[in-house]
This record gives sequence, C-alpha cells and structure tokens, in this order.
Amino acid sequence: MKRRLLAIALAILLPLILIAGFGWREAQRDPIVRRASIALPDWPDGARPVTLLLMSDMHVSWPSMPPSRLERIVTRLNQLHPDAILIAGDMVSEQLLGMKVETPESIAPLGKLRAPLGVYAVLGNHDHMRGVAPIRRALRRTSIRLLENEAVRVGPVTLGGMDDPVTDHADIEGTAWRMAEMGGPQIVLAHGTSPFDWLPKEVTLMLAGHTHCGQIRPIRREPCGIVRKPGRTMIVGAGISTSILPLRFGAPPDVWLITVGPGVQAR
Repeated sequence: MKRRLLAIALAILLPLILIAGFGWREAQRDPIVRRASIALPDWPDGARPVTLLLMSDMHVSWPSMPPSRLERIVTRLNQLHPDAILIAGDMVSEQLLGMKVETPESIAPLGKLRAPLGVYAVLGNHDHMRGVAPIRRALRRTSIRLLENEAVRVGPVTLGGMDDPVTDHADIEGTAWRMAEMGGPQIVLAHGTSPFDWLPKEVTLMLAGHTHCGQIRPIRREPCGIVRKPGRTMIVGAGISTSILPLRFGAPPDVWLITVGPGVQAR
C-alpha cells in the first residue's frame, strides 16, 4: 500500500517539478531584444532618427534576479548602443516569494547603463511599495534621471515620464501639458498601461511595462508588445524579471530597441 501511495505521489510530483523547472529556466534566460520602428509626426527637419532602449520590471531580489545577474544584463544592453535608455519602473521588488535586496544594491547595476542622450526612469508599483525616498537617494548616486510627471527633451523628442498609474500617482493631464509646452514629437513613458486611452492626440507613442506579458501566457493575457489604436501606438515590454512566481511560460523576458523618426503615425 505504501509503495502504491509513493508511486502515485511521484507520478503527481515529477511532472510538476519538470514544469516548474522549465518555467524557472524560461524566466532565467537573457532578455530577447525585440525591435520596432515607429514614425512620429512633427519630426524636426534634418534631425536623424533616435534609437530608444525600453526596459522594465527588474524586480531585483534573490534568487530570481540578484544584482549580479542584472549587472550582467546591463553589460549586454550597453553593447546595443542605444541613443537613450528608458526604464519603465519596478526597479526593486516587494514580492513575498523572494529575499529582499536593499535599495542601493538593487539600483547600483542600473547605474552602469550608458547612452549618449541619457538614461531615464519612472517609478512602478513595487517602487512605491518599497518607498520612493530611498529610491530617489539611490538614483541620485547614478546618472539616471527620475521623471515624476515631468517632461524633458531627449534629442529631438519630448519625453514625458509619468509617475506610476497602478498606484494612482500618475498625473496624465499635468504631464501632457508639460509635454505640449515643449512641442515636437511626443512620447510618454509609464509603468502601467492604463493612461494609453486618456492621452491627448498629440502623444502618438507610449512605452510601458508592468504586465510581464502575462508571465504565464496560457493563464494570464495582458497587454503585450505592439498595441495599435487609431492615431497612436503603445509598446509594452515583458520585463526582465518576474513577479509573484519566479516562473515564465510563453512570455520570455525582453527589452525593446525602438527607432523613432520622421513621418506620419501609422493607423
């Protein structure tokens, strides 16, 4: 009887272990570099296209994303030579399944990112859960500029960095107003995807993260990749690490290398 129960237990557990092992391996792979070219209206005459690297959801924690792994990924991303790097939030992790890495150690690898037009970041829900003050202090030790409902000029592009919409810190109207004052081609960077439907028509490209592309695609279907609506486009990264469970199925880690330039926004 005991042998039979043991055989039944093994028959149940072994497939689960194999499935979990596959999901862990998928989550631990280096991020896929996905590419897109997006035409933006109001492009200045004579200005060359700009390449933006979108990355999100580092969720630095043990064992799934220790600082050493993020540092190795950062080294690889620098080799892509983007003009600017955009970080769409969740730099730290406040998830239950994982050992906490303190804020300075979580942020330090990101400080090695390099791009001629600069590195910019917005906050995500995990960053707010950790506490914004220590993240601000850690980022001040790097060359990364934190945007909290602000607009800046990045080469020929006006970039609006929106605070986290998931935790209701986004100021959509205020960010859009500051972008409009600067004019030119406008791009919004945010952690969550919800502002996409509320942006003014002048903002034709939004970049985001948060969804992890579902992380386990057969179960969770979330906004992912290139999302088009009349007159505007959103690109949603799958992120580099994981949330809740350190597993991925059908939604591998990724970053986006996005070239923006002159033309009329595709419909």
